[in-house]
Amino acid sequence: MDLPDIQMRFPEIPVRLNRVGARKIKKLVLVDRGEKRPVVLVSSFDVFVDLDESLKGANLSRNFEAIDEVVEKLTLKPVRWIEELTESIARELLKRHEYATQAEVMMSSELIMRKRTPVSNNRTQEVVRIFATSKACRSGVGETWIGVEVWGTTACPCAQELMRARVEERLKMEGFGEEEIEKILKCITMPTHNQRGRAEVWIQLRDYRVSFERLIEIARAGMSCEIYELLKREDEAEVVERAHRNPLFVEDSVRKMAEKCVETLKNAPPETRVVLRQENEESIHQHNVMAEISASLGELRRVLG
Repeated sequence: MDLPDIQMRFPEIPVRLNRVGARKIKKLVLVDRGEKRPVVLVSSFDVFVDLDESLKGANLSRNFEAIDEVVEKLTLKPVRWIEELTESIARELLKRHEYATQAEVMMSSELIMRKRTPVSNNRTQEVVRIFATSKACRSGVGETWIGVEVWGTTACPCAQELMRARVEERLKMEGFGEEEIEKILKCITMPTHNQRGRAEVWIQLRDYRVSFERLIEIARAGMSCEIYELLKREDEAEVVERAHRNPLFVEDSVRKMAEKCVETLKNAPPETRVVLRQENEESIHQHNVMAEISASLGELRRVLG
């Protein structure tokens, strides 16, 4: 007995859909790091195809089949580039959905990175999010982006200058001379308010590959200081002092990331596009602040020399 294929029927409301698919499909992905041990990523995939107005539904079981088969095939051994997965899955979705004109795949993973605390040198961990997105089109014009999300801390320069002026005024009232005040201020790590900062770095890949470790370096460049899961007292003092010795506005953060981009991605084609974004969770305000740069590397190189 032939079962009816309801998805292929004409819909009651004939409107084209830009995206139909499935989200949060969990898979394990191994990433090769050369002589180091492979990285294990717990990854979540979102997959979509477009749907013509003449069709009632998409056969979503084909999405799961495509991911299972492609991921299983490509992860028999560790992959070198995470975007290979999303590109392959997007192409496979188009093969299996003959009615679709485009397919999109988004991969989001959590990476646990080991690191050392700044003074005690104790081992601790850091969670970094890694992204890869690919779009495949029957016209042949597709695109792939990879990105990272890194957390750190920033210290406000404005409040720090206000505190410096206040301390200087109080020292004058106590009878200290100009030279004494200058010496005192050089010895003091001036207080200010802090923010937890979330940096995102995205790069569009066109015949060019870059490791997520490089992107993490770029994201960290925009922080006053890195943050750590485990800190001894001497580590805490060092982290706080480092942050306050390197105060940054949110605008400074994305500009420093842009500078690091030019320094790090020297071999990338000039037309390569990057998106650099920083959002800070304010500690003395109820709002967050955000800054973003979207440009080609050629544009950044011209501006930054």
